[in-house]
Amino acid sequence: MKLYSSTRAPNPRRVAMFIAEKGIDNIEQVQVDLGAGQHRGADYLAKNPFGRVPALELDDGRILCETRAICSWLEGHAPEPNLMGDGYDERAFIEMADRRIELHLFSGAANSIRHTHPGLAALEQPQFPDFGAVQAQRMRETAQWLDRTLAAQPFVAGQRFTIADITAFCALEFARGLMRFRPGQEGMAHLQAWRDRIAERPSAAALG
Repeated sequence: MKLYSSTRAPNPRRVAMFIAEKGIDNIEQVQVDLGAGQHRGADYLAKNPFGRVPALELDDGRILCETRAICSWLEGHAPEPNLMGDGYDERAFIEMADRRIELHLFSGAANSIRHTHPGLAALEQPQFPDFGAVQAQRMRETAQWLDRTLAAQPFVAGQRFTIADITAFCALEFARGLMRFRPGQEGMAHLQAWRDRIAERPSAAALG
């Protein structure tokens, strides 16, 4: 198998961290240089017509795209440790938590960065700074909700580490690097303590 990825991009990092937690070691990493526009080249567009990373090329030649879909396939391929739920009830609640994080924390940070950071101007044309500023505020509102959630439970989806923690951690690290967002400096002590605890996991060092 081959994983088409890009170093430090947040969605590839989610998959890389998922793979690391699973202990899967037979996936070849193929770097796609976003800055050089390789994701828009004919070779890569033949694999993913949307020109996004990550993409997982299976051994039979099929290409699986979209982060959550890739993780779902990997969960079935390597069932342990379980990261997406055991049984329909737990799966549903983990998916709810993961989707909330993806839609409101992760996307808010990504949209803010894409539309306000000068380093991404070449990738996001046109940029809309006012939209980016609003997205930053929405991201912080979600972070405040997550801080309250983590005051009552140790992990994003409940009592154990799951894919929702991976999504949240990668979102926070993306915001940490390009938005200079530090939860502890903005009164979110529970979220900061959770972030620091997750950062100690070996998988946190995995990059896309």
